[in-house]
Amino acid sequence: MPRATRTGSLVIVGTGIAIGQMTVEAREYIKTARHLVALVADPVTFAWLRQCNPRAESLHRFYADGKDRRLTYEEIVECVMGLLRRGRHVCFVLYGHPGVFAFPPHELMRRACRERIPARMLPGVSTEDCLFADLGVDPGASGCQSFEATDFLLRRRRFDPCSALILWQFGVIGERCCPKKMQRDCVRLLVERLALTYPPDHEVILYEASIYPFCEPVRRRVRLSRLARTRYMPISTLFVPPLPDRPASPAVKRRLGWK
Repeated sequence: MPRATRTGSLVIVGTGIAIGQMTVEAREYIKTARHLVALVADPVTFAWLRQCNPRAESLHRFYADGKDRRLTYEEIVECVMGLLRRGRHVCFVLYGHPGVFAFPPHELMRRACRERIPARMLPGVSTEDCLFADLGVDPGASGCQSFEATDFLLRRRRFDPCSALILWQFGVIGERCCPKKMQRDCVRLLVERLALTYPPDHEVILYEASIYPFCEPVRRRVRLSRLARTRYMPISTLFVPPLPDRPASPAVKRRLGWK
C-alpha cells in the first residue's frame, strides 16, 4: 500500500471486464488490503473478492431505485473519505478500468490530494480494450475517436469519419435528459446525425463485452439505416467503422521528403 500516515492511504484498482483480466498488481493489493471496499458488476466477482480478502465490503448499499445517482456517488465518496480520515488503509475495487466512466474514483483522488492523503489509481482492462481485441480493431491504423453517446448528440461533437468512432453508453442514450420511453427517439436523432456523414448502408456494430471468461461478446452488425429498429441492451456500445481513408497530402509528403 502507499506510505502509511495518520490519515490513512488509498489505492484504487479495477477488476477488468472479466475477472480473469485483473492485473497481478491489482490482485496483490486486494489480497493484502487492510480495508477493502468494492463496486463490482456481478456477484461472482464479489464472491471472489471475499474469498481473496474476507474484509471485502460492498458499497452497493448506497444505490436504490429512483435515487439520484449524484447523491449515491457523494455518499460513496464520503464513506471512503471517512475511512481515510480515520487512518484506514483502503483498497477501492471497481469494475473494468477504475478511471473510465466512474465519478467516485476521480473525486476521491481529488479530495485525497487536497487533504494530502497518499492515493494512487492503477490501470485496468476497460471495455475499450476488450472492443479492440473482440472486433479486431487497431486504433493506430486510421485513428480512433470516442465520445459518450448523449454528449455526442447534444453538443454536436466534431469527428473525422475516416477514423473509427466509438459511442459509449449508446444503450442508455438520452436517459439523463429525457424520459426512458423517448429513448428510441434519441437513437433516431443519432441516426439522423450520422446519416449526414455516412451512407445508409454503412455497417455499424453494437458491441457488449463479455463479463465472464470463455463467454463470447455480443457483436451485432447492422446497417446504419436499420439501427433505430435494432434491439440493444443498456450496456451496448456503438462502434462505427471508418470510411475509406483520404489520400495523403502531396505538399506534406514533399516537405517530409517522401516520394
